[in-house]
Amino acid sequence: MAATAVARDYLALTKPKIISLLLVTAAGGMFLAEQGVPSLLTLAWVWIGGALASGGANAINQHLDRDIDREMRRTQSRPVAGDRVSPRYALAFGVGLNVAAFALLTTLVNPLAAILTLAASLFYVFVYTLWLKRTTPNNIVIGGAAGAVPPMVGWVAVTGSLDLPAVYLFAIIFFWTPPHFWALSLLIQSDYEQAGVPMLPVVSSRRQTTLHVLLYSIALTGLTLMFALLPDIGLIYLASAVILGAPFIFLAWRLWRDDSRGRAKAAYLYSLAYLALLFVAIMVDSVVNLP
Repeated sequence: MAATAVARDYLALTKPKIISLLLVTAAGGMFLAEQGVPSLLTLAWVWIGGALASGGANAINQHLDRDIDREMRRTQSRPVAGDRVSPRYALAFGVGLNVAAFALLTTLVNPLAAILTLAASLFYVFVYTLWLKRTTPNNIVIGGAAGAVPPMVGWVAVTGSLDLPAVYLFAIIFFWTPPHFWALSLLIQSDYEQAGVPMLPVVSSRRQTTLHVLLYSIALTGLTLMFALLPDIGLIYLASAVILGAPFIFLAWRLWRDDSRGRAKAAYLYSLAYLALLFVAIMVDSVVNLP
């Protein structure tokens, strides 16, 4: 039983729920680059390498953020904050996972995919966690770049190069991240206030936060429609971008009109489904290839 509990805590260090969404976006990049179903072996290596790197970065994040995590109800039961895993062991675990990810991707996928993955981990740890998160309400705007890298890695795994479609995929997630996290910050605003984290509703106001959510949602939807202008993008994706984007804007508008907890939760939960379904649409579109 003790070994099972330890294994469960080390798994929790990696934040597997977050990893699952990153893997979906990486697969979207691979399907788009292949214009069909990519090599399942390469997909497996990208997923394994991506999971190791993301999990490692999350473990290091919990090592560095243990003081903040202990102040927030949502995070105070995490393994390091809850004193079940030593901070030193969490750090070593996170570094080890990233070393393993870099070695695996370099040898079994390609060096550029490995470099991009490592860069995302380093950005998340040093730029977002150590600097932006504690100093500026724009933390999630800039810091979201780390989570936008997986589809680029997927594209590079197939093509070996960075091209315009990969940049578009990066931009889509980059613009999705702020409204997603600002909706969450409205739900746990008191936690951020208690921990002294300068999220937008803490340093500005809920009204300003909801306005930013609405503006970013509109910009995101416009960007996803522009993406459909690329020659490799078909009607299935375009229809999906319209069908998925309209509720995103509506929920953001409704939240701007009424910043209640219920509406913030609805916007937050929909944003999760939105990104997953949009990248599933990219995969389906790439396989079916309607003009």
